[in-house]
Amino acid sequence: MLKQSLHHKLLQKLSPQQIQLMKLIQLPTQAFEERLKQEIEENPALDTGKEEVENFEDTLANDTDYDDTGNEKIDAQDINIDEYLSDDEYPSYKTQANNYSSDDEDKQVPYAAGTTFHQSLKNQLNTFRIDEEEKAIAEFLVGSIDDSGYIRREIIDLVDDLAFTQNVFTTEEKVNHVLINVVQKLDPIGVGALNLKDCLVIQLKSKTEKENRDLAIKILEDAFDHFVKKHYKKLLEKFDITEEKLKDVITEIGKLNPKPGSSYAGNNKIAEQIVPDFTIRIVEGILELTLNSRNAPELHVSREYNNMLKGYSDSKEKSKEQKDAVMFIKQKLDAAKWFIDAIKQRQQTLLITMSSIMHYQEEYFLTGDERKLKPMILKDIADEINMDVSTVSRVANSKYVTTPYGTKLIKEFFSESMKNDQGEDVSTREIKKILETVIAEEEKRKPLTDEKLSKLLKEKGYPIARRTVAKYREQLDIPVARLRKEI
Repeated sequence: MLKQSLHHKLLQKLSPQQIQLMKLIQLPTQAFEERLKQEIEENPALDTGKEEVENFEDTLANDTDYDDTGNEKIDAQDINIDEYLSDDEYPSYKTQANNYSSDDEDKQVPYAAGTTFHQSLKNQLNTFRIDEEEKAIAEFLVGSIDDSGYIRREIIDLVDDLAFTQNVFTTEEKVNHVLINVVQKLDPIGVGALNLKDCLVIQLKSKTEKENRDLAIKILEDAFDHFVKKHYKKLLEKFDITEEKLKDVITEIGKLNPKPGSSYAGNNKIAEQIVPDFTIRIVEGILELTLNSRNAPELHVSREYNNMLKGYSDSKEKSKEQKDAVMFIKQKLDAAKWFIDAIKQRQQTLLITMSSIMHYQEEYFLTGDERKLKPMILKDIADEINMDVSTVSRVANSKYVTTPYGTKLIKEFFSESMKNDQGEDVSTREIKKILETVIAEEEKRKPLTDEKLSKLLKEKGYPIARRTVAKYREQLDIPVARLRKEI
């Protein structure tokens, strides 16, 4: 039995232009530049740089073509060049004075090419007088060293891998001999260690000064667990030394590098350069916001496309191939217009959002005191600028701003609120800053436990539980009281 019914359904669909805009907003400056290059490569109607363009509205205003069937094929009004071209040297979206200036240069930081960490170690092997088998073992061991400088595998596993992958059949004793007498002699000192204790001991043994060296080696080899857990009383009793002597030994060990590989300047890691999207300056006591000029590149229609359109309008007889070419040009012009409009909207969205954040946290940006940060969530800014929370999130999660106090990730200015003892809303960032200050000023011989920290914060007007203190301490990457203890 057939039944007919009527249903009402409300659907929200995003246009391709809206999706394109959201993707552009999310991109930081460097990624945006890459996206721009990609669009220019894919759309020949787009070009960059300053260029005087002609206005072809008059030449195409009365130009109408028909196909063989008599139906209207191409109407020149569909190709309104004024919508894509500008008589000015600058696109309309670059008219804001603060957006760029003569001192706004696209500076690139050069990076010197150098030898990688592992290549440097392999080059050093050439200075040792070893046979072919030992060199093969040494090169394999060097290849097994991680970026921190450690070999985090058992010797027996290395022996097996040498046999299966390098066709080198050897023994644990031979591999251990090469490891100790060759690999662990390479620079930087400490590479090739199997664990932290070995790494520190290797560095100590390389020192020529023996005043505290021998005792430090003995403590690490015989009481490493007591040392890392800071059981200083047990160390004093075990080695029968004074507190002053133990303090000197701890200072000596503290000078060592626990990750010798990571300090190598020529490591394989790529140096990252943060390009800020905004700059906030204080000019005569007033905050001034500028958008990085690289976020608003100069785009216009390619000169070649202008000439193609002019040639089409000037020709008396228009072939089918010419008509198809004009339709292709129209599609590319539409895509170019959408992209330029998206850049304009992206620029406006970034400025409006960051301006709202700047004024919301005005007290912080004027002083640089993190305790002045107000509780602020995405919805606060979204409501103020009448935009969706997702749009604010896209701006905050991937953009940086240069302030008088350093370059900051914008999302760091957002935080939840808590009530103090007077019922006022305070930022969790403010509480973390106070917690960090209290721990920095504590007596290091008797560090404060989380319970004592909680009581101190309550006395200062911030009633938070011990477990909350522990959570904030971990977020600040501060160890527990026992590991903060000093002699």
